[in-house]
Amino acid sequence: NFEAKVDPTNNFKINFTNLSGSSTDYVWNFGDGNSATGKNVSNTYSDLGTYSVTLTASDKLGVTSTITKNIEVLEKTVIVPEILEAGFEDNSLPDGSGDGRDSWRNDFGGVIQITSSPVYEGSQAAKFPSAGDRVAYQELIVSPDADYVLKYYYTMKESGSGNLTVRVIGGSLSDLDNADAEAIGTHIGTNQDSSSTYVEVEIPFNTGDNTIVGILITNEGVESRADSFSITAVK
Repeated sequence: NFEAKVDPTNNFKINFTNLSGSSTDYVWNFGDGNSATGKNVSNTYSDLGTYSVTLTASDKLGVTSTITKNIEVLEKTVIVPEILEAGFEDNSLPDGSGDGRDSWRNDFGGVIQITSSPVYEGSQAAKFPSAGDRVAYQELIVSPDADYVLKYYYTMKESGSGNLTVRVIGGSLSDLDNADAEAIGTHIGTNQDSSSTYVEVEIPFNTGDNTIVGILITNEGVESRADSFSITAVK
């Protein structure tokens, strides 16, 4: 007997684990013209489809046993994560609770403020005072080696000079000083044309080996607002 599992980094790669008892030698036929010997092996297929995989197991007495199973190579399934309190609205958590910022609390800075005007949509948005001492951070579960786009809207006061920076962090962030080094996508917003008109931003990124990413929002020098975060998978 044997078990087949899709490799987490490549949906065309199948990892095969021998489950035969009392066997010492193994011959695998992967159904695509490739073969291998070894107790546990892998095969990378070139096309999607169904393949008949055969394992012949034998022992030193010459006893053999053969089993064939059909293996499906399918399109990669990509996790589309949900950003909690993405619009910073009250009672918008799945259970109907939340003050619009609970999911963004962290140990990197003060709790973000909430504003009712101006907003991009809904009735609330996140507010970051010019002191730059408020930080928003939230972690999401994602698929490895997958392409995503993070989309959001921001606006800044017209007086003062500074920025609103949004970073996509690869993995879990433990030290704010490492944010730039661990970012896999960044946008530094500096548009101060209008304090009431929101600017749309898209940050494309690839997750690489990461199964977790973080959304980190910081600012400096000028009062800023952010609203309506969303994330989509690129097929």
